[in-house]
Amino acid sequence: MKASRIAAAGAVAGTAVLVLSSPAFAHVTVQPEGEAAQGGYAVVDFKVPNERDNASTTKLEVTMPTDHPLASVMPQPVEGWDIKTTKSKLDEPVESHGEKLTEAVTKVTWTATGDGIEPGYFQKFPVSIGALPEDSDELVFKAIQTYSNKEVVRWIEVQQEGQEEPDTPAPVLELTAAEGDSADAHGSSAAAADDDTEAAAETASDDSGSTDTTARVLGVVGIVVGAAGVAYGVLAGRRRSTTV
Repeated sequence: MKASRIAAAGAVAGTAVLVLSSPAFAHVTVQPEGEAAQGGYAVVDFKVPNERDNASTTKLEVTMPTDHPLASVMPQPVEGWDIKTTKSKLDEPVESHGEKLTEAVTKVTWTATGDGIEPGYFQKFPVSIGALPEDSDELVFKAIQTYSNKEVVRWIEVQQEGQEEPDTPAPVLELTAAEGDSADAHGSSAAAADDDTEAAAETASDDSGSTDTTARVLGVVGIVVGAAGVAYGVLAGRRRSTTV
């Protein structure tokens, strides 16, 4: 009896821990589709889980980072959601494709046209962004999640180094190191090709020289053989004349 009671108590305690800890894993997050390299462009997905049992998520607002403004922000259409982008003037112009931009998209808002994200489900909201900063290894996006019962959850707390994760952390996009300069790569390839060409030319030159030398040797040998044949013929003729 005691053993069964202890087991039952343990099961209840384990379930309670699971219930209490599960919301900690159900944050609004951002992940790249592939890699998000510094200085490049990427498609990222904002993953929004529904954490309530009696309400649906009907709105999501994502604020673009202001410390590293993004010149290009293009959300992908999502069925059942209206999308609105908000532009604002930048404190400092951003250069993109040779042009200086004085304003950029600073917020993207998705509003459900139907039931939204119902309990037990999640939704991904893809956005193409760039160019990603070259002087940072991460981008912080602040998000606000609104439920059908008017409840609002602000995912805006920034993780501090050495401290525990906050209750409502802001989505963070990890950036990978920039790939090697394509121009340098092409230059190296061209240099290697030039080296191969020079080596081939030298080989061809050596082969040509060898051929010329062989031809000359054969020519001299032919001349010697021919001279020997003529001399032999002359001597043979003299012998015949003497015999007669």
